Amino acid sequence: MSDPHSPHDPTAARAERAAEVAEAGQADLALEGESRIDPATEARVVAPEPADDENRWRRAFREIATGNAIISVLAVILALLVGAIMIAATDENVQAAAGYFFARPGDTLAAIWQSVSGAYSSFFQGAIYNFRRPEFATGIRPLTETLTFATPLIAAGLGVALAFRVGMFNIGGRGQMLVAAAAGGWVAFAFDLPWGIHMIVALVAGVVAGAVWAGIAGVLKARTGAHEVIVTIMLNYVAFYIVYYLLRTPGLLQAPGSNNPTTPPMKDTAVFPDLFGSGYNLHFGFVLSLVAVAVVWWILERSSLGFRFRAVGLNPNAARVAGINVKSMYVYAMLISGALVGLAGVDQVLGTVTTGFSSGIDAGIGFDAITVALLGRSTPVGVLVAGILFGAFKAGGFAMQAANGVPVDIVLVVQSLIVLFIAAPPLVRAIFRLPAPGARQPKVRAAKKKEAAR
Repeated sequence: MSDPHSPHDPTAARAERAAEVAEAGQADLALEGESRIDPATEARVVAPEPADDENRWRRAFREIATGNAIISVLAVILALLVGAIMIAATDENVQAAAGYFFARPGDTLAAIWQSVSGAYSSFFQGAIYNFRRPEFATGIRPLTETLTFATPLIAAGLGVALAFRVGMFNIGGRGQMLVAAAAGGWVAFAFDLPWGIHMIVALVAGVVAGAVWAGIAGVLKARTGAHEVIVTIMLNYVAFYIVYYLLRTPGLLQAPGSNNPTTPPMKDTAVFPDLFGSGYNLHFGFVLSLVAVAVVWWILERSSLGFRFRAVGLNPNAARVAGINVKSMYVYAMLISGALVGLAGVDQVLGTVTTGFSSGIDAGIGFDAITVALLGRSTPVGVLVAGILFGAFKAGGFAMQAANGVPVDIVLVVQSLIVLFIAAPPLVRAIFRLPAPGARQPKVRAAKKKEAAR
């Protein structure tokens, strides 16, 4: 039997010979692909390697162009452009100037510019900063209004996004907010507790109520296979009529001595404190929403529970084979999702509407949260940015309507268009000529071979 370490072993010799041939072949290929023949000296000239920086920047641009974040940004830009067209089309001055467009087209273009720029300028001043105010403290107030509107949107959007990551659709945000608002509001006006403790108890009551209400859909899906979309939609109606009954029944949620379906004011010991004083509406609920963003990020990206959530969302059958209890994940996901949406309901009754609430306390936030989650690509940071953006739409839309007479419905159309463009990434890529995901730069080896052959 031959010694593999012996220099006379035929097996070792054949292996060394094969390695030498392969190395020589690779060298020839490298010279063929990266070199050319100088016609003057008939010597082979090796072409320099492409710059690493150039390759790195080209690769970074391709990743940005094919990523999901750029689609969300471009969807917002397209929606704003369509909104600008609608603003110009509904403006009376533009319509009047368009009547003699062919005689003086400059008047029409000037009217369009004044209409669109004036509307979006009012939008900025109503949502970000008002330059007409003499002091910074009053000029920055629109930004605080944007954050106030964004506070429940962020919390509810996180709940919907977390359910999305597990492959579930939590459409029951309205019902979960109503139940949470009823539970938290009842604790806030019916009990006498010390400051701080009262707020915490009301907060916990509302969050738990939202979690339990959403957990019903999770249990039904896990036990019976009932689709969570149908269940959560039906639970919206159940929650609405239960809360409406409580609001019209004396001794329950209805304010004493009132015939209106409203509650008494929340007691001061349970109300969220203002972050910047009584001159601003921004309250402690915004801080809680930021904490919720951090908690959801940790759950999804750093915890074993989040790993199981993502595994079930990607492929529940594979997750089941891997030993993950898929049914339990559905229940846990809906409990956490409902708790986050319940936080949005508590934000409304303890921070925004503290003088008593009615059955319209949800203000459509439960459904807007679906849009926020879609725009944020179901990521915590994305939901935070999307929530602030939609808060700006709400704050700036009222300013556009008041200052320029722009119908507030246009803002709703812009929000709907954002969802439409996000739901159709190929359309956005086709408009802006972006490469498709996974696209690669064409190979140039064949061109180099032809150049070397010359």
